[in-house]
Amino acid sequence: LWRLGYCARLLKTNHFRTAASNTSFPAVWMLLAQHSGRIPGLFVVVKKNTFFTMPETVEDKTNAELYLPHPGVRGMTLLNREAFKRTVVVPALKVKKEIVHSVLKSLKQSILQRPGLKRVVEDPEDEDSRFVILDPHKVPEFSLGESEQQVLKQLNVHPEVSKYHLELTYENFKSEEILRAVLPQGQEVTSGFSRVGHIAHLNLRDHQLPYRHLIGQVIMDKNPGITCVVNKTNIIDSTYRNFEMEVLAGENNLVTKVKENNISYELDFSKVYWNPRLCTEHGRIVELLKAGDFLFDVFAGIGPFAIPAAKRKCRVFANDLNPESYTWLLHNCKLNKVDTKVKAFNMDGRDFLRGPVRGELSKELPLLKEEQKTAFHIVMNLPALAVEFLDVFRHLLVGEPCSPAGLPTVHCYGFSKHSDPARDIQERAEAALGTSLAGRCSTFLVRNVAPNKEMLCLSFQIPADVLYKRPCP
Repeated sequence: LWRLGYCARLLKTNHFRTAASNTSFPAVWMLLAQHSGRIPGLFVVVKKNTFFTMPETVEDKTNAELYLPHPGVRGMTLLNREAFKRTVVVPALKVKKEIVHSVLKSLKQSILQRPGLKRVVEDPEDEDSRFVILDPHKVPEFSLGESEQQVLKQLNVHPEVSKYHLELTYENFKSEEILRAVLPQGQEVTSGFSRVGHIAHLNLRDHQLPYRHLIGQVIMDKNPGITCVVNKTNIIDSTYRNFEMEVLAGENNLVTKVKENNISYELDFSKVYWNPRLCTEHGRIVELLKAGDFLFDVFAGIGPFAIPAAKRKCRVFANDLNPESYTWLLHNCKLNKVDTKVKAFNMDGRDFLRGPVRGELSKELPLLKEEQKTAFHIVMNLPALAVEFLDVFRHLLVGEPCSPAGLPTVHCYGFSKHSDPARDIQERAEAALGTSLAGRCSTFLVRNVAPNKEMLCLSFQIPADVLYKRPCP
C-alpha cells in the first residue's frame, strides 16, 4: 500500500507539471483515490485551456547555452525582448538541397528537435546547398558516429560537420527558460496558472512580485489566446468568495466566457468565484443525478452544479448570497436555455435552507411512495464555512420521518489541514449535526489546495432523528 501511495503521489506531481489536454486518470488511480486514507484524492482531470504550468526545462549539461538567453537579462523587470538575443555555435551538415529530405529522414535521431528553431537553413555562399542543423547533445564533438557516416556515404554526402553560428531570439526560448534567466539564481521560477477564457490567473510568491509585470507579459506572449494576465492580491473573501486582483499584462477586461463539460458560462472574473480545477468534481456530482431528482444548491455561484443538473431534467433550486453571482447565474441559465427549470435565489445560505428548501422538502417528502426512486440532493460548496451550516438540519422538518430511501443526501465541502483529513471533516460534521455518521457517510478527496491542505467532499443521508422533530403526543 505504501508503494502504491508513493506512486500515486508521483503521478499527481508529474500530472501538474505540464499542460494537459483532455487528460484522464487510469482506473487504478480511481481506486487508489477512493480507498486510500492519505493519497490526495482524485485530483482534477484537467481539460483543455483550463489549468497550465510553464513546463520545466530539462537542462542540457553539455550545451547549456543553447537553452539559455543572454546572461545580461538577469534582474530585468521591464521586458526588453531584444536583450534576449544571443549566438551559439552548433554542429551542422552541408548537403545539396535536393537530398535534404532524405538526410532529415535518415539522421532524424541526430537532427536538432527544438521547437521554434529551423532544422534546415540556407547556405549564404551556395544557393544549391543547405545546412542541416544537428543536435549538439547528439553530436558533442562536432563529429558523427560510424553509423551516421555510413548513412551519409550511401547518400553521397561528405560527413564533415561544420560549425554554424545560430542566432537565438526571445521567440526561441520557453517561458521557463526566460524566467529562469531573469529571476535571481536559485529562486523558484516555475509558476502554474489557471486559464479562465482569455484570462491567465496567477498566484505569485513574494520573491516574484518585483518581476510580476514581466512574468505576466511572458505568459501572454507564450500562450496564444491569452489577452489578460492577473495576479491574486489577497485571500478569497469568505462572504462572496471573490478576491482582489491586479492586472499584470494585457487588456483590463475581466468579463470572459468559459466552457466546462460542454456547457458555456459567462462571468466577471473579478466579482464572482470560478475555479477551473473543479471541473471534474462538478461532473462527478451531476453524474449522481437522474431525471426527476431534486437538487438544492446552497452556494451555487454562477451555476456549475445547477445548470448541468437542469440539463438532466432535474428540479433545481439554486442560491447564492453574492448579488453578482446571482445575476450571472440568471444570465447563464438563460444562456443555456434552462431559465424555466431553475429557481434562483439571492439569500443567505441558512435562510435558503430554512425557507425554500424546508418548504419544498415538507411538501414533497410526504408524497413519496415506497416504489418511487426520486432522490433529494443538497450541495454545499463553500469549503471554508459549509460545515458550520450543517446545524440547520437539526429538526428542520416536523412530523413523522419519510422512508429511509427518501432522506436527502448532503454533499458538504470542506478544507482540512489535519493529518487524517477524512476523519477531521467527519468529526466536524458530526459535531454540527449532533449525531454520529459512522458507517453512514463517505468522504471524497477532491484536490490538494496547498501543502498539507486538502479539499474534501463529505456525502451522507441526513439521519431521520436529526432531520425530523416529532410532534408532542
